[in-house]
Parts: sequence; structure tokens; C-alpha cells
Amino acid sequence: MRSTGAAFELRAGAELERAGLKLLARNYTTRHGELDLVMLDGDTVVFVEVRYRVRAGHGDALASVTRSKRDKLIHTAQLWLAAHPQHAQRTCRFDVVSYDGPAIDARMQWLRSAFEAG
Repeated sequence: MRSTGAAFELRAGAELERAGLKLLARNYTTRHGELDLVMLDGDTVVFVEVRYRVRAGHGDALASVTRSKRDKLIHTAQLWLAAHPQHAQRTCRFDVVSYDGPAIDARMQWLRSAFEAG
């Protein structure tokens, strides 16, 4: 399953780059969590969570970003900003890119500002 997730992270990164965002980091990992993609949208640092679901039996990919997952993402983003002080004063946002359906033709949904850190 990890290889499927990695493939969708690459796909999402490529789509977002086509939309004008610039990749800063991929798979930033700490003991507290992981950031799939860290991108720059103009002057805004964007922390992107990529989700994939074949079936929506337990909710679609977007619904799988629970409160607990959001808290981990926020904490890990704070650690990333501390490690990259040149970006610490920038505006930040959390986006979710989700894919639902069979991998070959999974439908992408990009939710900008999916949740707030505060």
C-alpha cells in the first residue's frame, strides 16, 4: 500500500506544480508525523496531505483526515517551520488532495485551506 500512496503523492505533486506551486519538500518525517508535500504558492507555504481511497465505505479520502490526523499535521508543520526559519514568517495553509476510485482513473479533489491550525 505504501507504493500506491507514494504514486499518488507524486501525482498530486505534479498536478500542483502544473497549477503553479513550487515543491519545497516531500515526505518530511519526524517522530510526530509526516508531511506528504510542502509547497510554495506565491508567498504562502502549503502543507499538503494526499489521501487515496478505492471505495468510500468508510467515507471518501477527504473525510479520512480526522481531527487526530489534523493535529499531527499541524504539529509536524510547526517542526518543519522551526527547521526552515527562512519560511517561518510566511503565511501557511493546509490543503488536502484526495483521490477516490480505482487507481487508473481516480478522481482528484483539491481542497485549499482544508482546515486551520488555530
